[in-house]
Amino acid sequence: MVRSKLVTEEDVANALKRQSVHGGRLGENLVAIGATTAESIKAFMNRIPAEPADIAGTGINDTELMGLLLKLIYSGRLESVRQFVEAIKLPYHIVIELVQMAVDRKLLQTLGARYGSSLADLSYDFTEEGRRWTIDALKRQGYIGPAPVTIEDFNDQVNLQKLTNEVVSYDDIRRVLGDLTVTDNIVEQCGPALNSGRAMLMYGPPGNGKTSLAMRMANIFSGVIHIPYAVIVENQIIRVLDTSIHVPVSATSVAEDDALSLIRQDTHDERWVACRRPFVVVGGELTLDMLDLRFDAGGHFYEAPLHMKALGGCFLIDDFGRQLVSPDALLNRWIVPLESRVDYLKLHTGKTFTIPFEELIIFSTNLEPEDLMDPAFLRRLPYKIEVGSPALENYRRIFEGECAKQHLTLTDEIFEKVVHTLCNEKGAGLHAYQPRFIVDQVVASCRFMGQPPYLEPRYVTYALDNLYVRRQSSGENKTSAKSPAKTAAKAPAATPAKEAAASPTAETAATPETAPEAAAVSTEG
Repeated sequence: MVRSKLVTEEDVANALKRQSVHGGRLGENLVAIGATTAESIKAFMNRIPAEPADIAGTGINDTELMGLLLKLIYSGRLESVRQFVEAIKLPYHIVIELVQMAVDRKLLQTLGARYGSSLADLSYDFTEEGRRWTIDALKRQGYIGPAPVTIEDFNDQVNLQKLTNEVVSYDDIRRVLGDLTVTDNIVEQCGPALNSGRAMLMYGPPGNGKTSLAMRMANIFSGVIHIPYAVIVENQIIRVLDTSIHVPVSATSVAEDDALSLIRQDTHDERWVACRRPFVVVGGELTLDMLDLRFDAGGHFYEAPLHMKALGGCFLIDDFGRQLVSPDALLNRWIVPLESRVDYLKLHTGKTFTIPFEELIIFSTNLEPEDLMDPAFLRRLPYKIEVGSPALENYRRIFEGECAKQHLTLTDEIFEKVVHTLCNEKGAGLHAYQPRFIVDQVVASCRFMGQPPYLEPRYVTYALDNLYVRRQSSGENKTSAKSPAKTAAKAPAATPAKEAAASPTAETAATPETAPEAAAVSTEG
């Protein structure tokens, strides 16, 4: 509850003090001191997976569970019941029942208690028949890990821990944006999108902070969700937990006897791992195969697709339109899930099953949305946020922030030189990534020359030339070896927007008409 920000550590400490005097449960004392409500505690506890009471409660055939346990013992060279419980993540009494099944079938034999007097320290070893049986089981099903949960339990849990359970406020967004320079209109558009849990599209010219803004979204949601190690569907196992995506959160440590901790009844199901809400980011490497179950032909189990691993969190498709998969193919794959909030996956056996599509999908692109998707798909993206170039005052704020990091002072003369060069001489306009590039280049030049960092005008000029190739005016002589005809063929035609950008003053060059007021502009570039 502390990690989910439902109560504070101070609240818990005060409730424990009251509990020592008045008794009762911790939750009752939290309510008594006004830290939370009984309804909030009940809703929170209902989202925590409960231990199965018996083998039937796992939803898995007892022979399948026994086979998984024997594979874990064989591959991990486990000996004691304590190790068995830790490996398969099932309650002690269920593990004992599975072990007894294996002993009755003469697959395991008892060696006694080697390490202590507790029943949890009883040791077992394979019989010859048990070793052969386990090797055959490995050939049939190569998954070795904690016991899976049923697809029904998985779907129920996903629906209990939807992203929309959390309410995002204006202050929440401003807090996580930190040093990003973001205009109020962008924050006001992002808030409803985040609270709805529906897909959003961020679009606009490159280098203005779309990715930075989307990445900060991951820190807005503070809730803890539960991710299973694996899911079982029609006796087929799908591995879900991915340490590269899911970040576990540790529970508050409680001093208790180790032996008793193995036989506690009031605890959560260890087959689920408490994690932060996932945030999956894909770019140009995305293919349609990543959105389908991946079958391991050698191990005879599946790896969950990326969007299944992102359930309960966010899925960012960066540089949308530049993936290996075509935009049309990707949009056709998701057009139904975005509308119905349900996705369909198929096993290699032909069996189809459903999973909830409860995650926030963010498309980020610097291409024109109308060129990427048809009106039918645009309609299914209820939130479309333009992240344009920064206005002049925001651009200066970004520039000053980058200078402060390097202990530089931005003068009016240098700032005007930069704006004039970018907008008038190079026709590039203002973009949020430029200040960091310029500052880094100037600092590198100063270090090479063996002098303290300083915004030396000629070093600024070098940086601007490295940022954009200098544009020649029509009156300059062409010294290139290329023919005039070829040079003219490659030169872009002047557009009204570029002609407007050639205004003699920096202020005019950075007005909203020529540089749309925006958006997320990052002091991190």
